[in-house]
Amino acid sequence: MMVTHLMLQYRVVAAHEEHEKAYQSQDAIFVARKRNVNAKKVKPMRWVKNVGLGIKPPDAAIEGTYVDKKCPFTGNVSIRGKILKGLVISTKMKRTVVVRRDYLHYIKKYRRFEKRHKNIHAHCSPCFGVKEGDIVTIGQCRPLAKTVKFNVVAHEAQRAKTGKKTFRMF
Repeated sequence: MMVTHLMLQYRVVAAHEEHEKAYQSQDAIFVARKRNVNAKKVKPMRWVKNVGLGIKPPDAAIEGTYVDKKCPFTGNVSIRGKILKGLVISTKMKRTVVVRRDYLHYIKKYRRFEKRHKNIHAHCSPCFGVKEGDIVTIGQCRPLAKTVKFNVVAHEAQRAKTGKKTFRMF
């Protein structure tokens, strides 16, 4: 009885450190490498790539410990196609944000513009601490889910607190 109680306590502690059900490791890294006995401090192996287009990988992606196969910096996703900017209006999904893009549509008959918007679902890597109201740059990639076809590649901190549905162009 006592042994099982200790084992349960150990499992609870391990569950708090590891958030996923399965063991997480990057595909490009060989986990069971040989270690040098004389080495003082071994730097953990981490695979990071440059997505191009003048976008630098954030420090959290280079020095972090997270594993995300849909991350454009540490996963198997390439950014190609459109690069868009928008306002984050929801972060309720796990690793996915909703980005609002406002634009003007011209009506020929009345020779005026009308305001329109689109909501775009984008995968947000754990290296970005995105909150509602932040401005993000998203890049198009292959479909990651039914509605997710974009990936967050840059993040600007929140400026002024405005409403979700206020019209803002970038």
